[in-house]
Amino acid sequence: MWSAASAGSARSVWSGRSAWSGRSAWSAHEFTAAAGTRVHAAVLGPRDAPEVVCVHGLGCSHRYWLPFARALAPRLRTVAVDLPGFGRTRGPAHALDVRQLSLALADWMRVTGRGPAVLVANSVGCQVVVDLAVHSPELVGPVVLVGPTFDRHARTTPRQLFRLLADAPAERPSLAVALAASYADCGLRRALATYRYALRDPVERKLRHLRTPVVVARGSRDPIVPRAWAEEVARLLPDGRPAEVPGAGHALNYSAPHELAGITRGLLRRSGLPAGTDR
Repeated sequence: MWSAASAGSARSVWSGRSAWSGRSAWSAHEFTAAAGTRVHAAVLGPRDAPEVVCVHGLGCSHRYWLPFARALAPRLRTVAVDLPGFGRTRGPAHALDVRQLSLALADWMRVTGRGPAVLVANSVGCQVVVDLAVHSPELVGPVVLVGPTFDRHARTTPRQLFRLLADAPAERPSLAVALAASYADCGLRRALATYRYALRDPVERKLRHLRTPVVVARGSRDPIVPRAWAEEVARLLPDGRPAEVPGAGHALNYSAPHELAGITRGLLRRSGLPAGTDR
């Protein structure tokens, strides 16, 4: 395992330009020796701007965070990490469960010197962040849980599959391209095994450990995370508030990035942190 003391030597950064220039692509890519692998994170925004760390959902990667990163830039710096086995981060032959993914996230955060970090997570990534708060609360700053899974009242594969299919019309069509590339990275076997672990994860029992200010955000058309479940999650948090984006689906970071950026800035202001300006 690596320690935070080794962050300077463990992390390498590749960038196509020396500073963020307002272009649409990621401004840099970090590769960090952590969690027994080489963890990749895509970065957008000036080096001296306050950071927001993004944690992807099931089978996803840094790719679908780009619209959200653009919405935050240039006042905030987005760091979208690929968990082991996903995106450009190699994982072991077997899939990791929620606890193992959260431990990997914790190790990467310590090595890179991030923490307490502002965290924005989507879907199963919310379960990873909640679990992070159980064993490493010192790494967790204000949090936005975007479409937190899984609704404890619908923990069956048929119901989740039906909800997933029902969400498609609420998303931007180009999301399918980003997700296809990400699923090609992780492979169907890993995605299915990770899904089974996440479905059995009792996230509602762990929410009390997340003691920082939290916004539970969902799209009004999100069938995967019904309003009643999002409100229940918010109630179970020590300092949780619900937020809803009209007309949006499950992946707010891709389909409603400016609205999610506004929610994130509002949380930062409420927490007394630099938030940039809404655009």
